Amino acid sequence: MTPPRSPDELHRIGYLGPRGTFTQMALEAWEGAAGREHVPYGSVDAALSALRSGDLDAAMVPIENSVEGGVSATLDALATGDPLVVIGEVLVPITFVLCAREGLSLSEIRAVGTHSHAWAQVRGWMGENLPDAVYVPTLSTAASAVALAAGPDTPFDAGVCAPVAAAQEGLTVLAEDIGDNHGAVTRFVLVARPGILPTPTGADKTTVVLFQRTDHSGGLLELLEQFAVRGVNLTRLESRPTGAAMGSYCFSIDVEGHVADARVGESLMGLRRVCADVRFLGSYPRADGIRAQPHQGTGDADFAAARAWLDGLTT
Repeated sequence: MTPPRSPDELHRIGYLGPRGTFTQMALEAWEGAAGREHVPYGSVDAALSALRSGDLDAAMVPIENSVEGGVSATLDALATGDPLVVIGEVLVPITFVLCAREGLSLSEIRAVGTHSHAWAQVRGWMGENLPDAVYVPTLSTAASAVALAAGPDTPFDAGVCAPVAAAQEGLTVLAEDIGDNHGAVTRFVLVARPGILPTPTGADKTTVVLFQRTDHSGGLLELLEQFAVRGVNLTRLESRPTGAAMGSYCFSIDVEGHVADARVGESLMGLRRVCADVRFLGSYPRADGIRAQPHQGTGDADFAAARAWLDGLTT
């Protein structure tokens, strides 16, 4: 199975569905989305499994929220299984509505369905306005809207979703903009099989998962020093259980820069020496376009000059 070698070869792209999810919005916002087949999947695992099997050329999945942090399903799926790489990211501002079938009033709501990350972002509003409502988890925010539209036999009376999902399913919006954090943003990543490495832009991120050889005092510091001494800034650091045993964790990390940047490449080489495993999850353009500002002595020219000096000592 030959993986795509460039974004132009991505013809069939999956996303966390159904239609009307924030993930679909992220995919449609990706600059290369036009003219591709977009395929909804019921879960992150299902979309990434289809990608690994070759049924998809890429998949758009959520990875991080500004309120709740990392999306566990995505982080764990990328840290295990056949290798995949991130080739792009999209930031989507998050706005939630409370929707229900026509004729139902706010006072009649006894149970609310939505995704766990969405529920965490509306808990304050729910506590104030629907303190007795029971939370019912769904696979996505849009899935709650789809279920409500399908008929009355649902375990919940209302759903929390994106405005577009409520409109698509013909539901009544009982309350708008119900999120507790009005500046909430979710970060989505476009994932592909290895074979595509975006060209460095100067405003890039690199994502890796690090596995320790042993659990020991100062172990995490040992890993972080590989970045610190080379002037590489971290933009995300999360620990995730490996599943091997209680207390066994790996570290999912985003850093500023591209693997082609000397400071990033040398950091990864250092980590490869001290880690049991380093899973490279890609280097790709940052959605916010912020360019890295290397400290003095950590630019590519500085590393090249140091290499030339060392070579001069041995010739």
